[in-house]
Amino acid sequence: MADEGNSYHQAPSGKVAAPAGCPVNHSWSPLNDDYLADPYPIANQLREEGPIFFAEELGYVVITRMEDILEVFTNPDVYASTNVQDPVFPIGAGAADVLAAPDFDPVAVMSNRPEPDHGRIRVHTRAGFSRRRLKTLEPYIVRRSHELIDEMLAGPQPTEFIDAFAFPLPGETVFRFIGFPEADDELLKNWCSDRKAFSWGKPTEDEQVEIAEKMLAYWRYCREFTASKRDEPGDDFASELVAAHLANPDDITYREVESVIYGLSFAGHEAVTNLICNCLLSLLPRRDQWDQLCADPTLIPNAVEEVVRFESSQISWRRVTTQATTLAGVDIPAGTPIFMNFASANRQPDLFDDPDTFDIHRQNAAHNISFGKGIHFCLGANLAKLEARLVLETLCERVPTLRLTEGQDIWSSPNITFRGPEQLLVEW
Repeated sequence: MADEGNSYHQAPSGKVAAPAGCPVNHSWSPLNDDYLADPYPIANQLREEGPIFFAEELGYVVITRMEDILEVFTNPDVYASTNVQDPVFPIGAGAADVLAAPDFDPVAVMSNRPEPDHGRIRVHTRAGFSRRRLKTLEPYIVRRSHELIDEMLAGPQPTEFIDAFAFPLPGETVFRFIGFPEADDELLKNWCSDRKAFSWGKPTEDEQVEIAEKMLAYWRYCREFTASKRDEPGDDFASELVAAHLANPDDITYREVESVIYGLSFAGHEAVTNLICNCLLSLLPRRDQWDQLCADPTLIPNAVEEVVRFESSQISWRRVTTQATTLAGVDIPAGTPIFMNFASANRQPDLFDDPDTFDIHRQNAAHNISFGKGIHFCLGANLAKLEARLVLETLCERVPTLRLTEGQDIWSSPNITFRGPEQLLVEW
C-alpha cells in the first residue's frame, strides 16, 4: 500500500483500549453467528441496554441511537471517515506483500478522504452523478432488466436469482456509468467480488492473499483504463473526471481520478446487489404488499425506502476520533474507532412506529440512516434507489407470480457492514 497518510487502504496496527468509564461488552461482535443470521433483535437489545459501549471483540466504541449517529456524521472534524475502507483487523504478511507493489498506490478520495480535500474532490464526483447522467442510464437499466428476465424465464425453476439477475445488473450498470467496455464485464466482476471480506470481514490469510491479488490487478486495470480516456474520451463518468483534471490539475489530481474509478465500482455494485435481494426478501413473503406494488407501481419508491430502513444492505459504518471528545456521555480519547450501528437506529421505536413491522406505506421510511448523513452522504444513493425502483417495476410487470423457494437456507457474507443473501432461490 502507498505509504501515505491518505492512502486508500491502511492496515490497522492493533486494537485500542476501552475508554475509561465506557461500559465494556466482552462477548458481542457483529461477526457473531447469531448476529449475522439476524442482527435486529440483538441490535435492539444492545440499544436498550445502553446507547454506547466498547465491544472488546471488535475493538471499537459502539453507538446504537440515531441521535448519536447523527452527531458523529455531522461533526467530521471530530469524527473522521479515514478508516471506512480499512481492514477491520490486521492483515497477514502475504497480503501485505502483494499490496506493497510499488504501483499499488490508490489514494483516499470519497468516503474516506477528510476535509478540505474531500469537498474539493466531491465537486467533480457529484457532478458526475447529475440527474442528466442518471437519466441516460435509465433506458439501459430497463433494457438489461428485461433481457435478464427473459433469460431467467427461459431457464429452469427454481432459479438462483443473484447469478441470474441481482449480481450482473448492478455491476454492468456501474461499469456503463464509469465507461468500462462491456467486453471486460466478467473480468471486472471477478476482481471486485470479494472486497467486502477484505475491508469489513475477517478472511483467512490465504483468502487475504487471493483478494489482495484481485485488488492489485483491478487497480492496474483502472490505471490503464484512465489513461485510455485521456486519448479517447467518451460520454461517461471517467471521461468527465479526466477532462476536469486536464482543465485544472489542482482541482483534482490525476491519481485522484484513477482512485475514484477504482473505488466506485465496488461501492456501486455489491451494495446494490444486496439492496435488490433485500427488496425481494422483504416483499415476496408479504404477498399482500407485493400484490399492491404489482397493482400500483407508484407505491414502489416508498417501498424501496422501507426496505432500506427495515432490511438495509448496509447495517453499520465507521469513524475514528481526531481529538478527545464526549459522546453519549462518555469521554472518548483521540484515535478511538467508532462503530455506528444502523441496524439499531433504523428500528428505534421512538422514531419509527412499530419498527419491526415492514410497511410499504410508512410515511417516514425515508428517515432511515442507511446512506449516511452530512458531507459524506452516499454519493450513489440516488442511483441505488433508481436501480431498485426500476427492477421492482420490471419484476412486478413481467413476473407478478415471483416467489421465494420454500425451505431454502439464506445466509449473508460474514462481515461487519454489508448485509444481503449470498444465494436466493426464486420460482414463479
